[in-house]
Amino acid sequence: MLDTPIIEVRDLKVYFPVKKGIFGRTYYVKAVDGVSFEIPEEGIFTLVGESGCGKTTVGRTIVGVVKPTAGKILYKGKDTSKLSKEEYLEYRRNVQIVHQDPYSALNPTKTVFQSLAAPLKRWGIAKSRNELREKVSELLELVGLNPPGEFINKYPHQLSGGQRQRVVIARAISVNPDVIVADEPITMIDVSLRIGILDLLLKLKEEVGTSYLFITHDFGAARYFSAKGGGSIAVMYLGKIVEVAAAEEVIQNPLHPYTKALISSVPVADPELSRKRKPLKLKSLDIPSPLNPPSGCKFHTRCPYSTDICSKVEPELKEVSPGHYVACHLYQG
Repeated sequence: MLDTPIIEVRDLKVYFPVKKGIFGRTYYVKAVDGVSFEIPEEGIFTLVGESGCGKTTVGRTIVGVVKPTAGKILYKGKDTSKLSKEEYLEYRRNVQIVHQDPYSALNPTKTVFQSLAAPLKRWGIAKSRNELREKVSELLELVGLNPPGEFINKYPHQLSGGQRQRVVIARAISVNPDVIVADEPITMIDVSLRIGILDLLLKLKEEVGTSYLFITHDFGAARYFSAKGGGSIAVMYLGKIVEVAAAEEVIQNPLHPYTKALISSVPVADPELSRKRKPLKLKSLDIPSPLNPPSGCKFHTRCPYSTDICSKVEPELKEVSPGHYVACHLYQG
């Protein structure tokens, strides 16, 4: 890549200690186990996978909520662990998160104005009350809460789920960030409102120039958001990326058996096509415990194509066609 990516993740590892019994041995959950990727300037990078695969931990580590066990996170080419205090504060300002639950993301005792005004005051973007009110109104208009006067003095419990999520997005963009980590931003939203939230995020990308790390378990949402925004999709399984490529390439030409299983389980609107399509039959529906993951390829206990080597040797993430990477022995010759 010629241009320096806005965010670069190198061999990121996040392990959480778990103690069994009062005097028991300490085990480690390898939530993220050697993940690398880049988010280009004004680009979209999407992480897809089942619950517990580590995608949210990746997002939380990037925004500084979780400390990495090993590996590096680079912001505009600089290692974030080596930033000065002032530089790190600026980094935290420029990398914001949109949480999946708008119900818990907002303080129930604060009005919409108070929630949005706090970061504006903190970073000196607006100072007087008139300035704050004007800026908050602009933010509400930007996220489609019109007229702003109807929402500015309301409390979270007086808003619908979609309206709350729009307030959360307004708060994230209020400090003009370079990157937004959107962690399952539509999971808690009514189905009828989900496309509207995704379109809003894409609109902000064009208008504000924001880059996104989009995190979801829903391949339909991943395709809509990434393909429309010209981004890439990476598929995660038990702490590792098993496949990554441009969005439509992953959807139209999935290579890893896990990716194929995920895509084959996505419902389609065409009844005829739905009857003809056969989901990939896995050996097991149960995800192995992250406390005791399988040896070799972590997916081999569920993979219908696994061979002896799969249980012994962990496959590397390799480029098998231009821009298409997969970690699977089927493609490693």
